Amino acid sequence: MKAVRLLLVSFFVLCVSTTNVVANSVTDQTYPEAQAEVAETFMAIAGRIVAGAGHGYDGEYMDQLISFHAYGDKFVEFNGGWSFDSAENEDGERQLFGEDLEIGGVTKFAYIEGSLNIAVYYGNVANLTFISDFDLIFKGDGPVEERTFTVNNLITLLFVKTKGDWKLVHEHHSPVSEGWERPE
Repeated sequence: MKAVRLLLVSFFVLCVSTTNVVANSVTDQTYPEAQAEVAETFMAIAGRIVAGAGHGYDGEYMDQLISFHAYGDKFVEFNGGWSFDSAENEDGERQLFGEDLEIGGVTKFAYIEGSLNIAVYYGNVANLTFISDFDLIFKGDGPVEERTFTVNNLITLLFVKTKGDWKLVHEHHSPVSEGWERPE
């Protein structure tokens, strides 16, 4: 009986220690090449948003922006306390960046310094997080200053590498907490 108990305890210890090794190896690996690819994809997305601002719902740059998404049944966006599926996300991005903004209406598409983090898992899944620092000029009457909005959101973009390209499969946007102050 002691031998069986010792064997079971040994097996349990082996399982727990093996699980910790696997879990730590997954979370500790950095995949620098994949991180660079995700950063490049993120900058390409930003470029399409800036270039396409105000140039229409079906503009060339909006089509390019949408091509960075892996739309389908698994795609979901959380934004402003709401959940959006693929079609709703596409419509929202085309509407905001293509229609609602003035031409050239993205005057800054950046992140708060020190907030960008790219975590890659297994070399083909990446979680990109940052605090946005966007300045957007909306169409309308009145002085530009009254139509310019700074957007400071906590943003998570989940990417999966598919057929050699990094595609968005999830977006989460939420406002920073009330009382949040921009770091100096």
